[in-house]
Amino acid sequence: MAEIQGYIHSYESFGAVDGPGVRFVVFVSGCPLRCLYCHNPDTWIKTDGTLTSAEAVVSTICEYKNFIKNGGVTISGGEPLMQPAFCREILLRCKQEGLHTAIDTSGAVPLSTCRDTIDAADLILLDIKDIDAEDCKTLTGQTNENALALLSYCEETKKPVWIRHVLLPGYTLSDEKLHKMGETLASFSCIERVEINPFHKMGEYKWETIDRPYTLKEVSPPSAEDVSHAKEVLRSYGLPL
Repeated sequence: MAEIQGYIHSYESFGAVDGPGVRFVVFVSGCPLRCLYCHNPDTWIKTDGTLTSAEAVVSTICEYKNFIKNGGVTISGGEPLMQPAFCREILLRCKQEGLHTAIDTSGAVPLSTCRDTIDAADLILLDIKDIDAEDCKTLTGQTNENALALLSYCEETKKPVWIRHVLLPGYTLSDEKLHKMGETLASFSCIERVEINPFHKMGEYKWETIDRPYTLKEVSPPSAEDVSHAKEVLRSYGLPL
């Protein structure tokens, strides 16, 4: 039987922001989106990564097992669900090692191609880019249709979900958007947590390395008051922040 292989961008051995506890984060290569604020545009092209086997990835993870045994493993990217079989194999092998597993995804990939991979994870970290379908297309290159379909599938299968959302002035930072998000998400009992992440420019320099213009140069990060207000609006819909 042939080894299941895929493309890896990098690893983070002690991640603290990609799921519960201390986590080993696997960053895979390849993403179908082109988010205007992307801080990892160097992960967009799948074959720019290092081709490796799922077995080798898990072997590397297990070197840190004592440090992450109370946390787990998160597959991020890029977009993990662009390599569904590869990521599923990593998840299953990690579960055999007794490790909690999570996928950090934009939900941009059609559910029909990645349902088994979603099923294999203990937790889904779902990045809702923009609650408005057409505005999401402006921001990322695709609508949010696939992301919301993935969320509905998680609700159907009782798969725990943490929602992540970037607060971006001029795009997602408005009361109209926040109330629409609250109304949309309030009906999903699978959502365990909602994280509001303020827009930042820490990855701006990477755009120069791929010879692409960074169009948000003049956009300032949201204020602490903006972030606090956004959280208050979402809490008013009973969402767990």
